Amino acid sequence: MKNSDFSALVTQYQSFVYTICFQLVRNREDALDLAQETFVSAFRHIDGCSPENYRPWLARIAANKSKDYLRSAYQRRVIADGGDSMESLPARGSPEELCDTADGVRRIREEIDRLGEPYTIVSRMYFLEEKKLDEISAQLSRPKKTVQTQIYRARQMLREALKEDGYGT
Repeated sequence: MKNSDFSALVTQYQSFVYTICFQLVRNREDALDLAQETFVSAFRHIDGCSPENYRPWLARIAANKSKDYLRSAYQRRVIADGGDSMESLPARGSPEELCDTADGVRRIREEIDRLGEPYTIVSRMYFLEEKKLDEISAQLSRPKKTVQTQIYRARQMLREALKEDGYGT
């Protein structure tokens, strides 16, 4: 893609990308920075996306950049407060919600490693790498329904393990 074509893409989607970032981080300056990071990342990987998918692709990049920022902001806050203990972790109900915190991600990783196959790889891809069901199915060469069932069972096992440790509800 030529620079002029990419500039047109930025012009077309800049407010859309900014809105996504702002809705997640709730800070104007951070949202502007994240929108810029989104377009830098898009520029680097534009050849991997077809033009009809630019909008959802940019939305996903923006959301992931914002989520990463929020995770790192939480980590900086915990370290600045001097409290990286388990007491700083709020009680959450699901593995997906627990993945929103630094301690939660660490705890989920530990539990995922204890699950055993076929649940470990599927859980890692779904909960930690935030891959979609179709992506996991294709990458592992497993039927979509099988992957869906494995994610469901892994979620149940993770909930139970986390509940025993006082994390879940």
